[in-house]
Amino acid sequence: MRNIFLVIRREYLVRVKKKSFLVMTVLGPLLFVAFYGTVFWAAVSSVDIKTVQVLDESGLFRNKFKDSETLKFELTDKSIDSAKAAFRNSDANALVYIPANVIQSPKSVRIYAAKNVSLELKSEIEKVIEKEIEDIKLAEAGITHKILEDSRVNVNSETISLSEEGEKTSSSGAATVIGGICAFLIYMSVFIYGTQVMRGITEEKTSRIVEVIISSVKPFQLMLGKIIGVALVGLTQFVLWILLTTALTSATSAVIASKMSKESAQMAEEMKKAQMPNQGLPGGNVDNPVAEVLGAVSSLNLPLIIGCFLFYYLGGYLLYSALFGAVGAAVDNDADTQQFMLPITLPIIFSFVFAQFVLRDPDGTLAFWTSIIPFTSPIIMMVRIPFGVPAWEIALSMVLLVLGFMGTTWVAARIYRVGILMYGKKVSYKELVKWIFYK
Repeated sequence: MRNIFLVIRREYLVRVKKKSFLVMTVLGPLLFVAFYGTVFWAAVSSVDIKTVQVLDESGLFRNKFKDSETLKFELTDKSIDSAKAAFRNSDANALVYIPANVIQSPKSVRIYAAKNVSLELKSEIEKVIEKEIEDIKLAEAGITHKILEDSRVNVNSETISLSEEGEKTSSSGAATVIGGICAFLIYMSVFIYGTQVMRGITEEKTSRIVEVIISSVKPFQLMLGKIIGVALVGLTQFVLWILLTTALTSATSAVIASKMSKESAQMAEEMKKAQMPNQGLPGGNVDNPVAEVLGAVSSLNLPLIIGCFLFYYLGGYLLYSALFGAVGAAVDNDADTQQFMLPITLPIIFSFVFAQFVLRDPDGTLAFWTSIIPFTSPIIMMVRIPFGVPAWEIALSMVLLVLGFMGTTWVAARIYRVGILMYGKKVSYKELVKWIFYK
């Protein structure tokens, strides 16, 4: 055990002290926050106010076009030819022509511009005209727009979990998002840190450093120490990423919130007041989105999710990194690893693909078996757990994952002990099978 701890300590300190580790640990959250901050800034500040001139010959839309944060409408009473001439000499972005027979011929509406208008502007203009024409036709049929609106019902059901402990509010949306995020993190960590084990072993084998190390440490101890050492490096980086990202996101959100324009705040307040009368109607409640998200997340069993995530993160990594380590010991360079990578990576890829179907039916046959099989359970079970999984299924999955790790470690150790000192030979699958059964 002492030798294993020494290898773990060496692998951990060597990798953590590397400049690349420090740079990526700090740079990862910065790039994440900078990316989304830039997207938000571009979405908010890059949209200019566009001026739209409206020539309404029907007289039905004079008070229907309302100014917004991005659009300003100007009515004109000129003839169409004069309006076109004036538009060419103005700074307006578009000229909307609504003919007198627009009710009988809605497709006769024209939008003139110096160049193609945006799809958003075109849709905004069409929406105003369509709504007014609908109101007029409904009124002619004896149906007011209010009657039509009152007939529309927005059903927003609440899901409640029934258990021995009683009733508890649940959230399918939050369970889907949390399960998907956990599965994706495990999927990425297996690839990133598993290949680190393989490349580290290949580099030591190529540089012949391993010959010196093997004189003091058994091959199995060296392999196990490397696997656990890199796992601790991955956990350290994950924790730092979460802490730094949370801190940077909070700071960025505070800065953005403090710089929000008065106009935006007033418009949000006016919209809120305008919706207040609808609170008595079905679906008319105006909820706080932030409170709704927090309530949805709090409805989940977070301690269970976090505990299972740590277990399946480590279990999935340990299972696959043992196989990656065996591949690294069997070859002399990175180019030769490709032929052995496919059988290892296929179950991981299949797991991520199956996860899309499991999200639709978390209790189905596919979900059950893929969450039990060790090669797919780390990803699939994390997709299912937020929806609620019986304790015996989780226990069975965990036991099989531990047994799977022990089995792959045994196979990897048999290959590792022979391959680590094997040079200059092209290895095949047949040769690997022989190495497993060498005495």
